[in-house]
Amino acid sequence: MGNMTPLSELGEFGLIEELTKDIKIHHDSTIKGVGDDCAVIKKEKETLLITSTDTLMQGIHFDLMYQPLKHLGYKAITVNLSDIYAMNGHAKQVLVNLAIGNKFSVEAIKEIYSGMKLAAEKYNVDIVGGDTTSSYAGLGITVTVIGEVEKSKITYRSGAKENDLIVVSGDLGGAYIGLQLLEREKEVFKANPDAQPEFEGKDYLLERQLKPEARKDIVELLEKMDLVPTSMIDISDGLASELLHICKNSGVGAAIYDEKIPIDPDTYHTSVDFNLDPYTSALNGGEDYELLFTIKQEDYDKVKGNPNLTVIGHITDQSNGTYLMTKEGNAVPIEAQGWNHFKQES
Repeated sequence: MGNMTPLSELGEFGLIEELTKDIKIHHDSTIKGVGDDCAVIKKEKETLLITSTDTLMQGIHFDLMYQPLKHLGYKAITVNLSDIYAMNGHAKQVLVNLAIGNKFSVEAIKEIYSGMKLAAEKYNVDIVGGDTTSSYAGLGITVTVIGEVEKSKITYRSGAKENDLIVVSGDLGGAYIGLQLLEREKEVFKANPDAQPEFEGKDYLLERQLKPEARKDIVELLEKMDLVPTSMIDISDGLASELLHICKNSGVGAAIYDEKIPIDPDTYHTSVDFNLDPYTSALNGGEDYELLFTIKQEDYDKVKGNPNLTVIGHITDQSNGTYLMTKEGNAVPIEAQGWNHFKQES
């Protein structure tokens, strides 16, 4: 076999690229394979079928010491729906596969499913099937989501053009700071099981981590505005990482402004309490499941003043690179330091 390459050398995105670079597409109906938020398949007339899948593994993506099972089921659905919304599409059906360790009771699995049903109800999707199998590695949840989008409205990562405006929904960094809170209290509990967790006033941050919402409302808002973004992605791995995906796929550069990045006051103050820079939390934290997209300059008036949307910068020529402009006027190169499943423990 020769020299073995450790997974950490490639990282998650490098591994995906390595595994998929020579995949051949055999069907005309496959419009987009690997490389975006969803695969895109041609349906009849003017509608495209879009599909995505994601796995959550115990010990890697969630910790059952603080993740309620019902919330976990809810989250497993919403994080997948987010990919559909990132293509400007509408989610319709989901398939659920569970790999279950022998320590789990029927009641525990029913609790996970109750959260899934709640999400399906809220987002108007049908759970249409799946599979269960036993596992030697704790609990694993894989959800596949199927959606639709009109041909004229599909939004890839690859359509951003120079001078487009960069827009983000909601606020950023909350999920990461929620995770810091949960990890801190876990360590306190391990040292003293009688200690009561200090979560007062932190509901928003905990919910951002434990029970995130997908931005179906933003897709509906764009529709009402008669606005089709030029490119779009969901923020699962941090703003920096996702912006770099758009720039790479579109062959462009970007400039974003730290003072424009939307950060909730709770996120800001709790970040500071943890001796973390709030802007670093927003840039690299991940798991916010907000939508990051680009629009033409002439569409600015449509988003201006909308409380759900913030313009944070603009697209530049590729030769200019991708930069964060600070309040002090410094241009800091943006690097992806978000979540990487294969990075080696330091």
